[in-house]
Amino acid sequence: MKGKSVDYSYLDCVMFRLPIISRQLCKEGDTVMDAVDFVLQNFTEMNKLWVRMQHHGPVRLKEKLEKERSELRDLVGKNLHVLSQIEGVDLEMYKDVVLPRVLEQVVNCKDEIAQYYLMDCIIQVFPDEYHLQTLETLLGACPQLQPAVDVKTVLSRLMDRLSNYADSSPEVLPDFLQVEAFAKLSSAIGKVIDAQIDMPVVGAISLYVSLLTFTLRVHPDRLDYVDQVLGACVKKLSGKAKLEDSKATKQVVALLSAPLEKYTDIVTVLTLSNYPRVMDHLDAETNKIMAKIIIESIMKNDTCVSTADKVEVLFELIKGLIKDLDETATDELDEEDFKEEQNSVARLIHMLYNDEPEEMLKIICTVRKHIMAGGPKRITFTVPPLVFSALKLVRRLQGQDGDMAGEEVPATPKKIFQLMNETIEALSSVPSSELALRLYLQCAEAANDCDLEPIAYEFFTQAFVLYEEEVADSKAQVTAIHLIIGTLQKMTVFGVENRDTLTHKATGYSAKLLKKPDQCRAVYACSHLFWVDDQDGIKDGERVLLCLKRSLRIANAAQQQANVTRGSSGPVTLFVEILNKYLYFFEKGNPQITPGAIQSLIELIKTEMQSDTTTPDSASDAFFTSTLRYVQFQRQKGGLMGEKYNPIKEVA
Repeated sequence: MKGKSVDYSYLDCVMFRLPIISRQLCKEGDTVMDAVDFVLQNFTEMNKLWVRMQHHGPVRLKEKLEKERSELRDLVGKNLHVLSQIEGVDLEMYKDVVLPRVLEQVVNCKDEIAQYYLMDCIIQVFPDEYHLQTLETLLGACPQLQPAVDVKTVLSRLMDRLSNYADSSPEVLPDFLQVEAFAKLSSAIGKVIDAQIDMPVVGAISLYVSLLTFTLRVHPDRLDYVDQVLGACVKKLSGKAKLEDSKATKQVVALLSAPLEKYTDIVTVLTLSNYPRVMDHLDAETNKIMAKIIIESIMKNDTCVSTADKVEVLFELIKGLIKDLDETATDELDEEDFKEEQNSVARLIHMLYNDEPEEMLKIICTVRKHIMAGGPKRITFTVPPLVFSALKLVRRLQGQDGDMAGEEVPATPKKIFQLMNETIEALSSVPSSELALRLYLQCAEAANDCDLEPIAYEFFTQAFVLYEEEVADSKAQVTAIHLIIGTLQKMTVFGVENRDTLTHKATGYSAKLLKKPDQCRAVYACSHLFWVDDQDGIKDGERVLLCLKRSLRIANAAQQQANVTRGSSGPVTLFVEILNKYLYFFEKGNPQITPGAIQSLIELIKTEMQSDTTTPDSASDAFFTSTLRYVQFQRQKGGLMGEKYNPIKEVA
């Protein structure tokens, strides 16, 4: 062959005639075996020729040689195609004669290019049923191939073809179980990985990805198979450091994502014991990515995780988002990314639910255990949803008395409030005092609805302590005091002594705010603490009037202060706001708020507006005009309300 070219036109002609020759042999009385022997002999010789060609010929003829080899390769493959088309080559003949002889030639040729090509040809040209029934024989050749052969692609294509076969013909699924297809594929992959000791980790993992894909398509109900694949991957990765190869990492993510996509229900995935063990081999950053994929799957499919055991496994899976897995400080993280991660965990907490109070409390305790280890920056995101989840449980248990139920019963409002008190206390020490104060007030309101006065009082006490010791910013103080007043107004559980103590504190803090306008508004807001319509006994008209008069004095002091510092008084907005409070309590029947007092306040506002020192303000003017129009409307309306308003004159 040296220096000479091969007449491929002749070989091509022979290949074209092979199907005709095989049929003619059968017609002339020869057996099918004769035709098969003829094609197999032709295949063997052509393959040997093809393999030898790569070792011959000068370098300058390399391009021409490669072209000739490519042409001959196609002809070699055509032999296998002809074999698949010969009538009479049934499963038995394929199993006993065709496949063993073809594989013998494949293994013995010792050429990695030829081996890869021929294995691929076998997979592509012969029927799916034949592959399934001869799986052990076909797979047995894989570990014998040259180390450089891309066996993972060969096996992946085989598994893909078998998966398609199962999808297209569901009635053949029992055959997969009968021949133990999964066990044989799993064993073959293990042998290939052991035989090719130089195979990179990414190659081994990609084989497991293909096997898992096959398993999920053919045996989706066999979770033991799925877990077995994950376990094999764990075994391959054991003893190694965290994966640093980006390609291998992507394959692991693909391996872990496949069950999520197939089952859509994370609860199913949580039963796989090897799933978290695979995740442990991911680096911290990729672990986070996988954790976000898991949470996204839960949110997308609206999955409810309903047992504490499952929650435990779930939070182990997403621990990359809950705590630091390496020495990277959270300060080094991108702020927006960090917020997005923690918000996803917060949303997840709302997906954990069980109708049974005892189990729900176990879930809350499990979540609490994990998130409290997350550090100060994280718990500001994760504690609030935990508290609200616990308060939902409290509402369901509303009316149950913890003392009567007995200490043996785990899920009682008292126990839950104790747990939340400890949780919020940890948050207040972060410090995140303003958030902790809001949560204390939410718990106080829930304790009120459960008729638990001591617990409600304790939560208010904690809120006041935070206000005194931790809330220093003036704007934050204004927001906090209005929250305290608003929550206290709704409380019905307190006795006279406790309520007086708390309202006295609230009014005292209101009068001590830094800015006069803030003082004024907080003090007149406190008037609502002494007059609540739907509660008998909380209608103290005198103290309402005291709050309103005090707010008037503060408003007047604010005007004088503005006149001294800026040479002109501020707008009359505060006076108009107080006037509206007077009108509110007047309509509610407070006897201390008389038409005369309202008349006097209206005159005061008019005088202030006409003063040369008052700063003109269109918004204040419009507010006052609208208020007077309301008074005029009530006078003209008639009836009882009209009679009440009738003594108020000259409002236009």
